[in-house]
Amino acid sequence: MSPPSHFSLLVVDDEPDLRTLYELTLLREGYDIETAGTVEDAKLHLKDRVYSAVITDMRLPDGTGLELLRWLEDNGRREKAIVITAYGSAENAVEALKAGAYDYLTKPVDLKQFRAVVASSLGRGPATVPTMVPSSLPSSLPSARPEPVLNQAAAVAAVVNAARANKVAPPAAADIPESAALRRMAGDSQAMQQVRELIEKVARSMAPVLVSGESGTGKELVARAIHEVSPRHAQPFIAVNCSAIPEQLLEAEFFGYRKGAFTGAMEDREGFFQAANGGTLFLDEIGELPLSMQSKLLRAIQERSVRPVGAMNELAVNVRLLSATHKDLGAEVQAGQFRQDLYYRLNVIQICVPPLRERTADLRLISERVLERIARDASVSPPPTLTRDALVHLARYPFPGNVRELENLLHRAVALTGGESIDVFDLGLPETVFTDTAAQELDLITSNTRFDVTSLEPVEAATQMDTPAAFAATQATLPDDLARFLDDVERDILVRSLERYRYNRTAAGASLGLSLRQMRYRMARLNVTVGSDAFDV
Repeated sequence: MSPPSHFSLLVVDDEPDLRTLYELTLLREGYDIETAGTVEDAKLHLKDRVYSAVITDMRLPDGTGLELLRWLEDNGRREKAIVITAYGSAENAVEALKAGAYDYLTKPVDLKQFRAVVASSLGRGPATVPTMVPSSLPSSLPSARPEPVLNQAAAVAAVVNAARANKVAPPAAADIPESAALRRMAGDSQAMQQVRELIEKVARSMAPVLVSGESGTGKELVARAIHEVSPRHAQPFIAVNCSAIPEQLLEAEFFGYRKGAFTGAMEDREGFFQAANGGTLFLDEIGELPLSMQSKLLRAIQERSVRPVGAMNELAVNVRLLSATHKDLGAEVQAGQFRQDLYYRLNVIQICVPPLRERTADLRLISERVLERIARDASVSPPPTLTRDALVHLARYPFPGNVRELENLLHRAVALTGGESIDVFDLGLPETVFTDTAAQELDLITSNTRFDVTSLEPVEAATQMDTPAAFAATQATLPDDLARFLDDVERDILVRSLERYRYNRTAAGASLGLSLRQMRYRMARLNVTVGSDAFDV
């Protein structure tokens, strides 16, 4: 039987007793441990081998833990970094997380929490070998038995050697699967590429992330993607809409309650934090929380523990916190509607999701994905497609409801048309809210077929630029207002087609590849009128 694989850790601390204590604790968990006392010593170790994680104190004799983090980043190292900071130094913690640390711990270190954070950084579940009892250092569980802090060198050496002799290696971390949420985030625009890059980067750490953006932009999808590409992907993802919970129930819903805590509490119940333990808790519309609940949430984040309603003791929780809002929380802080200290805790890393009107280049791909999903749910094959005119029409609409509004609009269009294509008149958009954005229309005109203005005969777009003269003509007549120019061209085509077919709208439309309904729509939009003797048969 081949020897089991294991994780290797580098512990950096200038205090020998603490180094020994950390080494002892981690050896009992089955890890390979090496230690260093300075930044330079740590770099020498890192040049010799690759570790699974680096655990470093913030203050070292020749520098800081942040310098070590930056060295890891500059050299493209993939080790997870855990930083130990002075108690109450929130600024150091935030700075460490922004520098790329997976997580941080505050002194004095609770060894139970220490083990949990290290295991989480490596994607491990519960320890595979017996572990020590909780630390004698201040803990959130008063009933916990103290764990002896060993000060005598001989005793420490004996226990360390015993741990090395009986070490059991932990299992290798599972491969992280491809994120379904990332696949659903359609779009190749630069804005969406930046969002994807941020997701993949922040997923490696425990840093709190604030996802901001207008309603309907897909903030929860971003949060799910962060969870699915993180080491916590196999653990629960709990999404909470903070605006949907009555204020009097917030504490019980977040932290749980004990039987008899209030009228109707017939049994013990877990809260959102307990349900997400080991995984990710997503707090949507965090800006809707009342101030009284904000202070309780802040304590839960700082202490990493919660007290159920009616309970005497707090329960430690290991949760990655993500939050989202459509509000400007900075302005809310200035207005006194949101706690500044909570804002700084939540806004360590911010991801801004762009509105749909700022990425209309993605409109075609998003619509195709949505229509495919609608067709799959309705067992329809093949999925409906948008016509060129429908796509141009959509690009001129500002979409105040963003992607959610687009999905609802396409659901309605599919239900009402029942055909294989969706045209302008199937969308049901009010003309009054359109915006003339010529550049958007130009990007979306991808049809391979255009009409010769003189003959009204369809020609291949590829042949229109075959000659230098044709290209020069188009360059010499560039319009000042593309939208109006295109409308004038279309109006002229419609009028001459109607004249050719003696104002028979059905025949004129058929000659242009349009149905009577499409013909009527275009005539109304372009204000094309015909004589009273016009007919449709």
